[in-house]
Amino acid sequence: MHDLKDVDAWLATRGGTLRDDVAPDTLPDPIFFAGGRQLVSFSSNNYLALATSPRMKAAARAALDRYGVGNCESRLLGGNLSLYDELEARLAEIKQKPAALLFATGYLTNLGVLPTLVKASKLARAFGYSPATSWTHAFFTDEFNHLSIREGIRASGAPSFAYRHLDMEDLERKLAASSARIRIIVTDGVFSQHGDIVPLPDLLDVAERHDAVVYVDDAHGTGVLGPSGAGTSEHFGVTSPRLIQMGTLSKAYGCIGGFVATDTHVAHILRFACSAFGFTSTLPPDQAAAVLEALDMVTDEPGRRAWLWANQRYFIERMAALGIAPLSLETPILPVHVGDDRECVRIAVGLREAGFHVDAITFPAIAPGQGRLRFIVNAHHTTAQIDAVLDVLASLL
Repeated sequence: MHDLKDVDAWLATRGGTLRDDVAPDTLPDPIFFAGGRQLVSFSSNNYLALATSPRMKAAARAALDRYGVGNCESRLLGGNLSLYDELEARLAEIKQKPAALLFATGYLTNLGVLPTLVKASKLARAFGYSPATSWTHAFFTDEFNHLSIREGIRASGAPSFAYRHLDMEDLERKLAASSARIRIIVTDGVFSQHGDIVPLPDLLDVAERHDAVVYVDDAHGTGVLGPSGAGTSEHFGVTSPRLIQMGTLSKAYGCIGGFVATDTHVAHILRFACSAFGFTSTLPPDQAAAVLEALDMVTDEPGRRAWLWANQRYFIERMAALGIAPLSLETPILPVHVGDDRECVRIAVGLREAGFHVDAITFPAIAPGQGRLRFIVNAHHTTAQIDAVLDVLASLL
């Protein structure tokens, strides 16, 4: 594989192989241990500190005793436990949609659902379906959408048009120029490398004017945004029949898996036409049980979300006092722009030496010269930990 050697050498010249590698021995809560050292993580997606909670572990342990370690079957064959049906019903209720469908991971959800939205009718034609209308499709995607979205759209084979980040006027121009019969707008709810939130009411207004579907990847909004943690749509107080909501179970809910919440007929088609659902095993039963517990905890332990947002506000106040400006102030994701990739990694290494883990986001995860330190606050951070990491950051900057 000499070609891969060449690519690896090229990446090294661009800073692409630079990493602040940490191999934890425990999960961040936010304290964790690595190589015998205690560190504090400021880059964990475990927003509500649920992943290591006694309630979650007890729920998973009980499911392990009942079901075993893994589900070795497709849900279309012998693997459809009633536990999964219960979880799908709960997720649909949270997202205020008629139905939901579980997937093994969030990444796999986008990789499977987006192509199926376009290809399902073509698959049906092979078995005798004859549509009365010739449907054409096109995707419209925010330029900073997650890679899983871009790969899912690419796998669909449908035309796609990227619009400028959160620019509704640019989106509207591209929709107006399209002749596709079915137009699908795809966006992150919360942008993972930027920390900002899609203006969903404005996006739905645009969709209404152009008769478009809106697919929201709410990986970083679900469990975090909104009065009850239901996500971006609840944050803005909007619902719409045009809306398809995707989410993950590996961020605020502290487990593994992905889901899509949508209309009943869409979920029915995905169940039988989406290979990412039918041709693989789903998440293990203990994870489904733990997620059900997490859904309860988001509701009956509201202090977790209260502490998360209190920490977010305090973090921003302390940054302002030190003259440090994050790229966004809207969510618990508070990236600090550095620019040069090597400088970004240097600062991350300095933070680690001081006892803090902060992800250095560099090329190819982001464009060259746009390196940033992605700080993410957690419900279990203390003000002392926040003070300490920001003091170190200020000295390194």
